[in-house]
Amino acid sequence: MACLSPANSALAESSAGMVTSPHALASEAGLEVLRAGGNAIEAAIAIGATLAVTYPHFTGLGGDAFWLLSDGAGQVRGLSGIGQAAAALPAFDGAIPQRGGAAALTSAATVDTWARAYAVAGEWGGRLGWSELFRRAIDYAHEGFALTPSQHFWQSFRRQELAGWAGFADTFLPHGSLPAVGSRLRQPALGRSLERIATHGAREFYEGELAARIVAGLRAAGSPLTRADLAATAAREAAPLRVSYRGGELLSLPPPTQGVTTLQILGVLERFDVAALAEGSADYYHLLVEAVKEAFIERNRYVADPDFAEVPVADMLSPARLDAMARRIDPQRALSWPHVYQHGDTVYLAAVDRQGRCASVLQTIYFDWGSGVVAGDTGILWHNRGAAFHTDPAHHNAIGPGKRPFHTLNPGMYLREGRPRLLYGTQGADGQPQTLAAVLTRLIDYGMDPLSALARPRFLLGRTFSDARDSLKLEADAGAQVMAELAARGHEISEIPAQSPLAGHPGVIAIDADGRHCRGAHDPRSDGVAMGL
Repeated sequence: MACLSPANSALAESSAGMVTSPHALASEAGLEVLRAGGNAIEAAIAIGATLAVTYPHFTGLGGDAFWLLSDGAGQVRGLSGIGQAAAALPAFDGAIPQRGGAAALTSAATVDTWARAYAVAGEWGGRLGWSELFRRAIDYAHEGFALTPSQHFWQSFRRQELAGWAGFADTFLPHGSLPAVGSRLRQPALGRSLERIATHGAREFYEGELAARIVAGLRAAGSPLTRADLAATAAREAAPLRVSYRGGELLSLPPPTQGVTTLQILGVLERFDVAALAEGSADYYHLLVEAVKEAFIERNRYVADPDFAEVPVADMLSPARLDAMARRIDPQRALSWPHVYQHGDTVYLAAVDRQGRCASVLQTIYFDWGSGVVAGDTGILWHNRGAAFHTDPAHHNAIGPGKRPFHTLNPGMYLREGRPRLLYGTQGADGQPQTLAAVLTRLIDYGMDPLSALARPRFLLGRTFSDARDSLKLEADAGAQVMAELAARGHEISEIPAQSPLAGHPGVIAIDADGRHCRGAHDPRSDGVAMGL
């Protein structure tokens, strides 16, 4: 194994298979599966399960997940794993709570996506048993792992809130205090839950004895979810959306995700000669930011659960619509920006196997630490994606029984001649399409390798957890001259530190035209690493 360095300085290369994730232990778990003869899906399940243990602040069993799967020869399938709102919802006086049991109001579909992806792995001739894919995750839950700087940062940041979160302290505050970076964190209750899923299958999470204990714990914390809500939860096959870009196709997932938003941004940029602009110049950032604004206006107007609202996806991605959006961009003047910011955190992971088959995946618990509620004695931290709903019944994303909330997650894939050339995705809510616009233009228009594209300065338009202004946040290494030029065009600029975690944590695997040779990296701003056999 070429275990190519932790994250921050390595470009991994391999012609025998590759993985990337935001945690080295998870990447190693996926690489171990590839080495044992498993395929890309089996590796991705092992990575996702391990991240549920080692990156609990951003993902877990009690969250949602999204997959793009390619057989390497032209077929791409999507899986959309979104938990639906409880059938019996409480009345909300004002905004939906962001933490606590009342925020744990949608079921969780991550585990079901693993089962549905595993069925596709079988069609690909999968060689590993279901239970084998959970071995590393179970070991780390019982034996422990070294707590990461990322987890420590987000636990420290929420220090004042943690005491009020049901069951949280028993799992994440051993001995009643905030654990230090590098200290060993054990989660035996979570280990037992993983063992039940490994032994009895994914539906144990939704219909078995584990489901009963999950619901008992959630109900005790004030959640409206019931056994029937969990039993009704199922991921869906979702035909990927597509848009042309530079002789290839960019793929993402349909609503209620904002995949259409990322595709609109790149569809608008397709109408400009991006490569003629100096990369990293004020012209470059201005064009990307203005394309983001155009797509976000559309997103905020339309994107919701298409089972309950009309989302005109075909029109949103039509050449005429994209032409009109491009024409509205003024190269010398910024559009004002008063729009609402969407919060959220997640993890990106990807895998490519020896045959060129691949998986591009995002898992989430929405806010860092989700709802904050650990479900009874299960060790499972529940997400708070239901907080993305609106309480105004006239809103297209209004809360309702059985409804799926708007989702910021949108893992992606870039094809040429029908074959995958790039796998990509990022953490970061509203930042996801913005980060992907910067990373993809650097990869495709400027021909950068994954690590170079990920390391370059990025931007974030809108509010953050630490800055309520609707300003354009730009990393300091973009340079004072660039910031001054952007300010002169009407952008309200806020400088953030170079390599800031606010700029997202994307991962990328680039696949050569032969379908086998890969180069990959995870963002230098993260704890992540790409590894190749």
